[in-house]
Amino acid sequence: MGKFQTAERVSRTDLSDNYVFQRSILAYVEAAKRISGDVLEIGTGSGYGVDIIAPHCDTFITIDKHRSPVVDHIKQENVTFLEMKVPPLQQIEDESVDYVVSFQVIEHIPKDQALVKEIHRILRKGGEFIVSTPNRKMSLTRNPWHVREYTIEEFKKLLSEDFPHVEALGVSGNEKIMQYYEKNKKSVERITRFDIFNLQYRLPRFVLQIPYDILNRINRRKLLKNNTSLVSDISMDDYRIEKAHDRCFDLFYIARK
Repeated sequence: MGKFQTAERVSRTDLSDNYVFQRSILAYVEAAKRISGDVLEIGTGSGYGVDIIAPHCDTFITIDKHRSPVVDHIKQENVTFLEMKVPPLQQIEDESVDYVVSFQVIEHIPKDQALVKEIHRILRKGGEFIVSTPNRKMSLTRNPWHVREYTIEEFKKLLSEDFPHVEALGVSGNEKIMQYYEKNKKSVERITRFDIFNLQYRLPRFVLQIPYDILNRINRRKLLKNNTSLVSDISMDDYRIEKAHDRCFDLFYIARK
């Protein structure tokens, strides 16, 4: 078995991540259609979004709490990487950016409302916050790396406290995606049937994080081994953005200042 990497940082090279990776790419591609001017990203991650976003803006600042491996390979002159924990958004001035993008990050932030307020602070009037997060109703088990997950209504309420205009969209999949989802669901159920005391919801998050990550990685690689053609054939085009509903995998919201 190859080297383990946390399943929270989706790999573009590990085929077992393809189901999640293609969905992640879609968020960047959709955002790239809307952005211009000065753009800030919260959550560089593995850095695969840099090449998608950078060509569509004048300046692109991407931040992460860890130094991203992409930093040493950035070729675009308009890209700056900052290492910081958020909130607050240190070094970012009031009303200094036109767009903020952040995908699969806010569920990790303990002070989510404080982060939303900071994003509102740095956006210019008419600027947009383009954000994605898992839809809690489609989660198969507790993810101990997440502080919380949101329903459609909860996420809209969070953003609406600071932003007057919130468009609630979501990421859905076709039959191929749903086939993988159902196989994954059965696989997860086989694992969690041993949790007879429901410890995944009773133990502190930090106790569960490493076991969860190892089991998640093993599960993804087993699904790849048993369904190689299905997993490898999944592409970004198998996902779509549409009005948010309970069967969306991710919530994809656009909040305008």
